[in-house]
Parts: sequence; C-alpha cells; structure tokens
Amino acid sequence: MPKMSLPVRPAVLSPRLFACACALVTAALASPGVALADKTDRAQPVVFAADAARVDESKRVNILTGNVEMTKGTMLIRAERVEVRQNPDGTQTATATGGQGGRSYFKQKREGMDEVIEGEAEKIVYEGRDDTVNFTTRAEMRRLTAGLKTDEVNGQAIRYDNKTSVYQVMGGASDGGKPAGRVKGVITPRASEPAAAATGAGR
Repeated sequence: MPKMSLPVRPAVLSPRLFACACALVTAALASPGVALADKTDRAQPVVFAADAARVDESKRVNILTGNVEMTKGTMLIRAERVEVRQNPDGTQTATATGGQGGRSYFKQKREGMDEVIEGEAEKIVYEGRDDTVNFTTRAEMRRLTAGLKTDEVNGQAIRYDNKTSVYQVMGGASDGGKPAGRVKGVITPRASEPAAAATGAGR
C-alpha cells in the first residue's frame, strides 16, 4: 500500500531505553492493595488528532506530526510528534517527542480511584507489551488525587509500571568524574486505612 501524507481529523487506529544512571529510587504509588492504572486502556483503540499523518501499512507504523493529541482509553498524550507502531502480538508502542517547552505530556487515570498519573519529558514511550511508560530527559511525574497534586518526582529518566503502580526515578550518569545528577521528589503521607483506624480505636 503506498505511503500517504494528509491532514488529519480525529480518527481511530486498529488494534529499556535508559542509559546508565547513578541514582535510583523505587517507590510504590499506594499502600498494600495498590490500585493499577485502568486495565481497560490496553484494549482500547488509539484515537488521534494532528496537523498531519503518514501511514505505512507495510511497516505497521503511523507517524503523527504537529500539535498531536492522542488518547487510548483514559490515557492521553500530547506532543509535537508521535510514532505509533503496531507490534506482532497486537499491542501498540507509542513514542512521543517535543511539545510545549520541548517536552511531551502524558496522563492516565488509576483504576477505581479518583487519582491521575501525569508527567512530562522530552521523550515519552508507552510500551503496550509490558504496559510501562518511560520518561526520558527533563523527566517529571506527578500523582493527583481529586485534582490536587500529592506526589511529585523529577530526574533524568522515570520508568512507570502500570501493572504494579511502581516507578523508578534515575539521575544522570556521571561524566568525567563529576557527580551524577540527583533525583528530587515530594511524597505526601497516605490517609489511614478506615479498617485499621477502627481497629486501633477499639483497643
């Protein structure tokens, strides 16, 4: 099928990468019984709007450029360029680059909770095969509860696992003996579990 370049209206598409880092932080986004990102997102089609698109059916690649906004269930990606690749197993890989301030934007709702994970980076890769999101270069990720920011982390790279709701934050690699980049963050204490609080009150 010949390649095409055309203006795009909202449409539906058919259904790591980190360098050596000297700082590593691993944290869970919730207490035991952690809720996952919305499980149904993986099975949802990709819906997009952009200034232009190039569709290469032979390579199973779709390249969207110019003010791209792409959704997949509750997942939202905004960027200057997004490449969507159809994997042999039926999953999709989306690579976003550029955008406002040179960074792409990602957002996804957590299943069964009034919480959202969002973040920015110069490059964002959503990997449908293992349901992970990788933020690379000037990476920032936040957790919002009822619309209010509760957690925030910054680093050279962040890897978020949707299946376990665990993220890793990495600083930059050391260069010429200079100290590695540091990671930063703010973690808000979680509210007490109702059952635990009731048990404690009865003692």
